[in-house]
Amino acid sequence: MSFEGWTVFAVFWVVFVTTPGPNAVNCITNGMTMGFLRSIPGILAILTQATAFLILSALGITALIAASPEAFFVAKLIGAAFLIYIGVRGWMNATRPAPSVARPARNVYFHALAVATINPKSVAGYLAAFSQFVQPNVPIWDQMGVIMPTALVITALSYSGYTALGAGLGRAALGAVFNVWLRRFMALCFMIYGVLLGSSSTPQPRG
Repeated sequence: MSFEGWTVFAVFWVVFVTTPGPNAVNCITNGMTMGFLRSIPGILAILTQATAFLILSALGITALIAASPEAFFVAKLIGAAFLIYIGVRGWMNATRPAPSVARPARNVYFHALAVATINPKSVAGYLAAFSQFVQPNVPIWDQMGVIMPTALVITALSYSGYTALGAGLGRAALGAVFNVWLRRFMALCFMIYGVLLGSSSTPQPRG
């Protein structure tokens, strides 16, 4: 991958991971309720998902899934239901005090991993990255040696920033009314993402 190609890919990835989506909302929510340090397992979960999707994309499996309308339809409905469930539960719990004891790190990790895996941005974004930036005449794993570190570093910085933002909002949300409505807004975002995922069409790889 040339320096110019790497620059274009890096800019694309910055836009891809900084555009607000379910991962960002989950990071902000974690930061608000648990603080930055206790939310780190959620960031690690997103990096796990990113690593897996990059490898699967390199192997062509993501493109294969996207090419199967039946598989995508089932996965889409499951993911949509999960996001809506998170949103409804968050709305109902918004008036309750945030738990004084943080959730176990394992729960934070697997919850964030589930959100990241069914993120409606994921399949389309990884397909776009591999259809536009991978050079067919260069061995794929040679290119992955550049693509993966770039993507993972940018991803880590982006979602660490969202988590820090949530931690700052949590410290600022001293008023009960502000806290409730902010948490309800986050819950509403999850419900909206779920509806959008359920009504989205199958992403098509670009030739």
